[in-house]
Amino acid sequence: MEEKAKAEEKKMGMIEVWLRKHRSLYNGATRHPLILSIRDGTINIDCFKTWLAQDYLFVRAFVPFAASLLIKAWKESDESGDVEVILGGMASLEDEISWFKREANKWGVSVSDVVPQRANVKYCGLLESLMSPEVEYTVAITAFWAIEAVYQESFAHCIEEGSKTPPELKETCARWGNEAFGNYCQSLQKIANRRLQKASDEELKKAEVTFLSVLENEVEFWNMSRGNV
Repeated sequence: MEEKAKAEEKKMGMIEVWLRKHRSLYNGATRHPLILSIRDGTINIDCFKTWLAQDYLFVRAFVPFAASLLIKAWKESDESGDVEVILGGMASLEDEISWFKREANKWGVSVSDVVPQRANVKYCGLLESLMSPEVEYTVAITAFWAIEAVYQESFAHCIEEGSKTPPELKETCARWGNEAFGNYCQSLQKIANRRLQKASDEELKKAEVTFLSVLENEVEFWNMSRGNV
């Protein structure tokens, strides 16, 4: 009976199963008070500046993680298209780092002086741990999807109809909340689901734990930006 249930879950898509199972934590990451304060126009701009500076450092740490994932895809993937999808995401990271520098300059934030806060160090540590050759491609792609999806869902919420996002923050929100980025996240989700469908029970457990770790780190990162550490 248990084996039949597992087979049904895999058929449905493990990510969909986990999103139902861990909905509260997922909502905590994608509907965090910081995001809601952007959406309703009440955000303290100092919180935004903190997020901007810290996320600049995080994105720089995200680059080698993405590179390691590309290598895993090349070595382990059963579909050649995976490499192109991941490579497309990597290609946008150079532009993203340049955007962070321009945005920081606009807000008077000196990125060269930014010191990573504890939550950022912890999250970057998770990325580094996922770069290990011992970490399976299935686990790493699940984490990669989750990191991108949280931002997409969070910032898309800020540009939905009825939002009161301040005009000066709309470009930031549109950067991750736009439809093209949403489609990219859907492509990553399909890859992750395909890999999870074929994964062993041990791999599934590792991937689920990693998914939860990403969500917990996202919440702590948002908390840090609000000064709640």
